[in-house]
Parts: sequence; structure tokens; C-alpha cells
Amino acid sequence: MTALDLACELVRLDTRGDGERVAADLLANRLEDAGLTVAIHETRPGRANLVAHHGEETPVTLTGHLDTVPADEAVWSFDPLAGDVVDGRLRGRGSSDMKAGVAAAVVAAAEHVRAGGSGVQVVLTFGEETGCEGAREIPAGALRPSGTLLVAEPTANRVVLGHKGVLWLVLHARGVPAHGSRPDLGHNALVDLARAAVRIHEHDAWPTSATHGATTANVGMMRAGVQPNVVPDRAALTVDLRLVPGDTADAAEATVVELAGTPVESERLVELPLIDTDPARVARAVELLGGGEPRYATYFTDASVLASALGGADVIVYGPGDPEQAHVTDETAPAGLVDPAAEAFRRVLGS
Repeated sequence: MTALDLACELVRLDTRGDGERVAADLLANRLEDAGLTVAIHETRPGRANLVAHHGEETPVTLTGHLDTVPADEAVWSFDPLAGDVVDGRLRGRGSSDMKAGVAAAVVAAAEHVRAGGSGVQVVLTFGEETGCEGAREIPAGALRPSGTLLVAEPTANRVVLGHKGVLWLVLHARGVPAHGSRPDLGHNALVDLARAAVRIHEHDAWPTSATHGATTANVGMMRAGVQPNVVPDRAALTVDLRLVPGDTADAAEATVVELAGTPVESERLVELPLIDTDPARVARAVELLGGGEPRYATYFTDASVLASALGGADVIVYGPGDPEQAHVTDETAPAGLVDPAAEAFRRVLGS
């Protein structure tokens, strides 16, 4: 089975937001057949991480996540679970983010071991899209130390040596309830946070980095009100911050609270460190992957959790998916990059 064949099979499995166990079982069979030792950790019903290894030492770990973001069939022009190739594109939810990469990693590890190689670990997770939940639930002692962590997230087979950190904040505002016909008698918490949302959205003075770009803030969710004829006395606004070197979670949170312009309580939902790999430490692996000027991603990956869990692994993000296709309607991936990605991973494993 080629990596592209396996990617098609994975896309046909529905892991939109949950149900990753079915994908873990499929891939466990492939890895066990090749001779790797596999453990599946189902920490929640239907949701599972997979950890596989071969050899006494595992200098290289390959990783990817099995979940995808949701996909509404009503707004797609084809079946989100199509898992077919049309005009050179693998079609379906997760094709780019990141089942093509997972397939390439699994096939590379399996072929490496079948060819007599050793020293490899594969870590596949659930719940990456919602803050690396699965990676944080891998049992203590399940992972073997590794010097290099290859993350098969979508980069169009270009080397990425870092990504931004993450801080998801919820701002809570309080108001005074009143009848909807007399808003003058109340204080509308929704309006307070709506104004705050605009100020945060329009702020353009975030810290910047020569490698990672600028810190960004996305106003992603708002919750308020019980029904139209009641002045909302409570409201909550969720902000997704992506942090760059030189910025800190404390500083970013303070900026958001100040921009709110109204009394709020802030709550941290997710906080993950950024990744910034020293190019000199991974020069040989970068050469084997195809070289090129290192890039830096805006998205986060499980490396924020796994790098330290592996004992301080150097991180390289490299995968066949198209980064511009992540989370979009009618998601596709370049089919012609999937098998070359597997070959690139094999070169690193064999070095």
C-alpha cells in the first residue's frame, strides 16, 4: 500500500472532532504487521492515542493527529469523506490537515522497519485541533526519549522549524438584567463585549519577530443572553492569541484586558509554548528532507506538548498537505506530494 492509498483510506474514516479510535486501530494494524510494538491508549470513549516503537532507542519520533475539524456536508460541493483523487488532488476533510501527513509517516516507519531499520517511534494523537488534548493525555512512561521530532503537519513538503505559541482567553463581563422593552433600566454585558471585540480585532500594535512574524488575535466566539426580551447580564468572549518570540502569555493577556475597555475577568483555556528550533542542530535532517530556507508556521502543533515529553526533542514540521487548505470548505491536498513525503521521512530514519 502506498502512502497515498493509505491517505485515501484515512480520509474516508469520520474523525471530525471525535471517533479517532477507528483510525488508530487501522494504523495499529499497519504498524504491527511491519514489526513495530504498538500501544493504543483510549483515555476517553472512542478517542485514542497510538504510540508505536521499534528498537531499544528511538532517536526519531514521527507524529501526527487523527482528528479533523468539523465539515458541514450542506456547504461542501463533494462528500467530506470522499477520500478520492480528482485532478491530482486528494479530496476530503483532513486531506491536508493532516491525514496525508499521517499516512506518509506511518508508511515511512513501516517500510523502514521492514527494510531492517530500527530506532523509530510513531505517536498519533486525538484532539489536537482543540488544544493538543490527546498529547496531554498520553500516560507517563509511554513515550521513549527522542532527539528529533518530525511533525507531519501540512507544509507542502517544505521544512518548517517553528511555530507560534497559543493562548486562548475567555473574557467574562457582567451587566444588569432588565426587560427587553426597557434596556435603559439594565446594563448590557453583550454590548460591552461587542465593543471590546472590535477593539481587539482592530489592534495592530502586537509584538513582532523576525522569524515568526507578529502576534495575532482572533475574536472567535461570543456567548450571551437567554432570550431576546431580556437585557443580557452576562457575556463571554473567546480570543485566540498566537504568540511570537519576545511576547509572553502574561503580556498578551494584559493587552487584551486593557483593550476590552470594560471590567472583565479573564480565564485561560489553552496555553501552549511556541517552537523555535536551532537550524544548526537539525541541519542533516533538513538536508535529507530536501533542504531549502526554513519557514515558520502560524498554526500550533502537538510539538508544543511532545517536544518536552520526549526529553527536549528538536522539532521539524514537514508534511505533504497544503497549509492553505487547512480547515477550509472543500479541503483537498496535493496527491503528488504524499509518497515523496514518505520517502523523505525514510531518508531521515535511515540516517
